[in-house]
Amino acid sequence: MRGFPTLLNAIFVAVILTSLPITAASAPVDRLRLASLDWSPYVSPSLPDEGFVAAIVKAAAQKSQSEVSIDYFPWSRTVQVGLNDADYAGYFPAFYLKEREKSCYFSNTLGNSTVGFASLKNKLFDWQTLQDLQFYYIGVVQDYANGEEFDALVKQRIIRTDTAPSDISNVRKLLAGRVDVIVIDKNVLRQLLITDNSLSKDKLNIVFHAKELTNFSMHICFQHTARGLRLQKIFNAGLNTLNIKQLENQYFLQLQPGVVSKSTAH
Repeated sequence: MRGFPTLLNAIFVAVILTSLPITAASAPVDRLRLASLDWSPYVSPSLPDEGFVAAIVKAAAQKSQSEVSIDYFPWSRTVQVGLNDADYAGYFPAFYLKEREKSCYFSNTLGNSTVGFASLKNKLFDWQTLQDLQFYYIGVVQDYANGEEFDALVKQRIIRTDTAPSDISNVRKLLAGRVDVIVIDKNVLRQLLITDNSLSKDKLNIVFHAKELTNFSMHICFQHTARGLRLQKIFNAGLNTLNIKQLENQYFLQLQPGVVSKSTAH
């Protein structure tokens, strides 16, 4: 990856130039072993810096003189390991839910997941209330939460859905005309349209509706222990120094065609 200007390197340079370390150089290094799932572009072993949210986590940890390692599991296993295995500090990216505060200490936000609808440019689609969605056949991904109200209407069969195993499968269904519209995270769609060659000839035909379905803040869920609380406070001190929105835009520039990434470098 010679010559590849990763987001993490850029963040480290900014840290050195603009501020002093939060802790003394001689202080012991905390090791944050975290559980996660493979969820591009937020966290994935195949992306630069292991994804956008992973890059933020590493940069914040570096600012507070901690080190990060990430192990990947299916989502249910991620939660189980992150919360209960003493070798781990926690798991991410966890959506903030009030009831989860009983089981973990949330970090400050690592960014947001904006979930909405993608449709084909030449197909009329608009909505203002959830009741409007009953007129469309909607593609969703299996086991994904899409907001309490939407999911309740799906269970009541007021909203008609078709289930796909993954986001890319859902996008392909849309292009094939098998569904009218799909539910997808805005940045997941953005990353797929940039990096998946199978979508290159059709990507200009896909549009993301301006009205969002739901918006979740993403966090590290630190274990609900004295150690977890200590690590949360140290991590937040580093995280609070970062401009996440600016770094998000910077990160996606790396994924543009012609820029080398971990998944293409040899």
